[in-house]
Amino acid sequence: MTIKYKNIVFFLLIILFVLISYFFIGTPPKAEKITFGVNFSQKHAQNFGLDWRKAYTEILSDLNVKDIKLITFWDLLEKKENEFNFEDLDWQIEQAEMKNANIVLVIGMKTGSWPECHIPDWAESLNKQEQQQRILNLIETIVSRYKQSPVITAWMAENEPLFPFGECPWIDKNFVRQEIEFIKSLDSTKPIIVSDSGEWSFWIEAARMGDIVGTTMYKKAWLEEINAYISYPFPPVFYWRKSEIIKKLFNKDVISVELQAEPWCPDRLYECSFEEQDKTMNLERFNKNIEFAKNTGLDKFYLWGAEWWFWLKEKHENIEIWEQARELF
Repeated sequence: MTIKYKNIVFFLLIILFVLISYFFIGTPPKAEKITFGVNFSQKHAQNFGLDWRKAYTEILSDLNVKDIKLITFWDLLEKKENEFNFEDLDWQIEQAEMKNANIVLVIGMKTGSWPECHIPDWAESLNKQEQQQRILNLIETIVSRYKQSPVITAWMAENEPLFPFGECPWIDKNFVRQEIEFIKSLDSTKPIIVSDSGEWSFWIEAARMGDIVGTTMYKKAWLEEINAYISYPFPPVFYWRKSEIIKKLFNKDVISVELQAEPWCPDRLYECSFEEQDKTMNLERFNKNIEFAKNTGLDKFYLWGAEWWFWLKEKHENIEIWEQARELF
């Protein structure tokens, strides 16, 4: 190896050492006040065979949750073109109003909960441009209907719209920007959250687009690409350093919109054995994930898994995580 290439290798090693030191070594300062909320998906609850209204009510009443990231579904709201049915979503928002809970409302095509993109049958055959026009029509209808609600504190434009996950026909950054500007034109009073992967992104593009950056936070997951479970090696400081970069560059806050609190299985969770579920989530892992989150320096977390806790309690008389969650809230 020539001296020139030795110098290049040495320089690259120095950069690698600096990056590892910055993102993997250190202890973030504890947030003065930490807020925990939950995600809620009507579809996810239904897939478990649950009475989704009962699940939602008990999350609000029994767990006393005051912060909800509420997922909307295009294929439930507009099963037929231009025929909207808001009965279920109206009810969820009314229940939150009765309990003085706050809602982040996720709107668009890719809103979370498998298959991530929820396209009505009638819209699947449309081309990309036609689908996008129908999505804007959906957004206008939702925002106009709920923008006066006192419990909706923020809009979330899609769910991880820049991250290629889920069964979706396309990813279009320019369209996400168009959605955001359109939402702002309809309601300029509320911030817009743009979310991105906590483990596979540095959130720069999300920060350019949104008023608040939302990140996921998973500790152990099934990775289909390698057909195996993966335990993410990132320490709490990894998330803290990235959030500090976002604050310094864009002066924007980072919150966790999806903290892992349910299993991640090779199959759909409601088809997954208890033995398989235990590999990625149980009471011990639940508690560890909560402590991990508290150590990141971030101050707001929406847990993903409340429907699963209710399913364990309701269908299998396993109340340990439900009871632990009650203490948390």
